[in-house]
Amino acid sequence: MDLQLTDKRVLVTGGTRGIGRAIVETFLAEGATVAFCARDADEIKATESALGPKAKGTVLDVGDAQGMADWVAAAAEQLGGIDAVVSNVSALAIPESEESWAASVNIDLMGTVRLVNAALPHLEASSAPSIVAVSSVSGREVDFASGPYGTMKAALIHYISGLAFQLAGKGIRANTVSPGNTFFPGGVWDQIQQGDPEFFATALALNPTGRMGTPKEMANAVAFLSSPVSSFTTGSNLLVDGALSRGVQF
Repeated sequence: MDLQLTDKRVLVTGGTRGIGRAIVETFLAEGATVAFCARDADEIKATESALGPKAKGTVLDVGDAQGMADWVAAAAEQLGGIDAVVSNVSALAIPESEESWAASVNIDLMGTVRLVNAALPHLEASSAPSIVAVSSVSGREVDFASGPYGTMKAALIHYISGLAFQLAGKGIRANTVSPGNTFFPGGVWDQIQQGDPEFFATALALNPTGRMGTPKEMANAVAFLSSPVSSFTTGSNLLVDGALSRGVQF
């Protein structure tokens, strides 16, 4: 299927590893130009080198409000506009502590709000504007991450659903993708496998597919919802979890 993303201009937060890197790669494969951000300059340089001139990286902490506004403005000028934004960065603050709550609010939730607010004037000028936020199955299910991390992921779903309603008249779509457990080298589940193999085995056994997801499988969902092919889909939360969750989603 042609997702009609050729020459589309896309912003992705957290584009150097894991799901974010796969999202950047998937958009590029579909013909888009992608501006991405991350905190590590060396990782950005390596990603640009690996992915080519249509991947344009910037050092940014999404917790920096002015930095986010500046990045979006600069990316819009560099790309000649913005057609889609993907909020992917997470603080991954799972432990129950004041610091985790503060980080989750500032990075997961407010990082998304800042991205959307900065990008809206540019999205309004696009012929196929889209907003996608990466939530999590933990935003829907009560699990081991149901504290700061899960709560903010649930808040993202609510926020994006509200945007979908508010922006529908302007033709701007807004959706979330909620990945299930996703394994990649160096990622959270790789670390858990090394540090707590018993818990890893328990988590793996919960999924009826017998495996965890891949970053590419999550990125495919993000690209589809961001694409003009998905033109009548807005306000949705797409679970990509291999039937891990049990509740019926209405």
